Amino acid sequence: MEFLPLPAMKLSIYTREFKENIKLAYPIVLGMLGHTLVAIVDNIMVGKLGAIELAAVSLANSFVFIGMSLGIGFSTALTPLIAEADGENSIVKGRSVFHHGLVLCTILGLTLFGIIYLAKPLIVYMGQPKEVVELAKPFLDLVAFSLIPLIIFQGYKQFADGKSATKYGMWANLLCNVIHLFLNIVLINGIWGFPKLGMLGAAVGTVLSRIVMVIYIHFALKNKKKFKPYFEGFSLSAIGKTMTQKIISLGLPSAMQMFFEVALFTGAIWLCGNIGTTSQAANQIALTLATFTFMFVSGLGVAGMIRVGNQKGIQDYRKLQIIARSIFLLAILVQGFFALVFVATHQFLPELFLNADDALKFKDNTEVILIASHLILIAAVFQIFDGIQVTVLGALRGIQDVKIPMYLTFVAYWIIGFPISIYLGKYTSLKAIGVWIGLLAGLVAAALFLYIRFEKLSTIMIKNNK
Repeated sequence: MEFLPLPAMKLSIYTREFKENIKLAYPIVLGMLGHTLVAIVDNIMVGKLGAIELAAVSLANSFVFIGMSLGIGFSTALTPLIAEADGENSIVKGRSVFHHGLVLCTILGLTLFGIIYLAKPLIVYMGQPKEVVELAKPFLDLVAFSLIPLIIFQGYKQFADGKSATKYGMWANLLCNVIHLFLNIVLINGIWGFPKLGMLGAAVGTVLSRIVMVIYIHFALKNKKKFKPYFEGFSLSAIGKTMTQKIISLGLPSAMQMFFEVALFTGAIWLCGNIGTTSQAANQIALTLATFTFMFVSGLGVAGMIRVGNQKGIQDYRKLQIIARSIFLLAILVQGFFALVFVATHQFLPELFLNADDALKFKDNTEVILIASHLILIAAVFQIFDGIQVTVLGALRGIQDVKIPMYLTFVAYWIIGFPISIYLGKYTSLKAIGVWIGLLAGLVAAALFLYIRFEKLSTIMIKNNK
């Protein structure tokens, strides 16, 4: 394999792409932060009720995150197809991808809700504390239902992203968060005449805010002149086998890639739950913070997928490789910055999620803060590799290479990472810290495997195009 590593070319070749990368990525980042802020707001506000309630939200969300990963992962197939059609100036092709994608996302949202609802009894057999399980069940029903509007929204968002119109998803998510925060305040605490629902108020707020999000993006896009041709001629009878298979062939491996990573972190939640309530609550705090910073590089990954998809349509493979590498470099810089922030504030950050002044829960909360502060230090390191793997995955999706990366992520997370988490978490004194060392190992392996894959394919594309 022959390729020029980053240092072998002038750094300015890559840094000059930063401006375009950031311009495209920042609305995506803000939109993705919107998804994450829904969970963060829930965790902070529910965490004030107690460690048991926080652990219950963590357990319920572990099921929902699996479904969300499959839905969002599948929907990413639309973006490179739309970006390629945009590079070819083909409205007909783009419209076909959009219509088929919306139908498939709707079916998938309904299916995932049904599966999670039917699988709910399994929560009893996962070795979690009884009081946590009882609180998690009703919360799970409502948040699982919110997957339906969320995944339908993804169909619209990925279409807009593929057209490089990334601000629509951003505004929809910001609206969602304003509504969600308001509903959380009034429904959790029962103020201004609203019923006091406790932690269930957070779940109701999630459902209603995501329904509003779908309605907003539908009319925002439909009423825009440049998108009107894509809304014309929609008919279920026009949904055909060829395009459906093409989207599924890209969407299913993409969904599994995201599933393997999210399932790894879900496994960490369950492992920490087996260790104890305080470990599970600490895991949720550290995971929430790491997920927040991950959204920045995840947005860069989508931007890379769009730009790489455009270059694939244009067939400028040298430019394609330069753009991708610039995204990788930018991700390392961004996550390196957050790593320093985590190291500097690891003892303070956990206190944001708990009421340290609650005398009745002082012992548990103190233990949660101590464990979480150690996990945040590990997160400082692993998020750098998480940034590399997600941006390289975006570039690979941009060139529509998804099957081999699916296998690579499986090996990294489930053959390397999770066994280490199990051993160190259950059979050593490291406990929750050991679980997170396993997460770090899986992410390092994924970043390495996927980077080698991209460099090999992009170099071959350049050679074959000469």
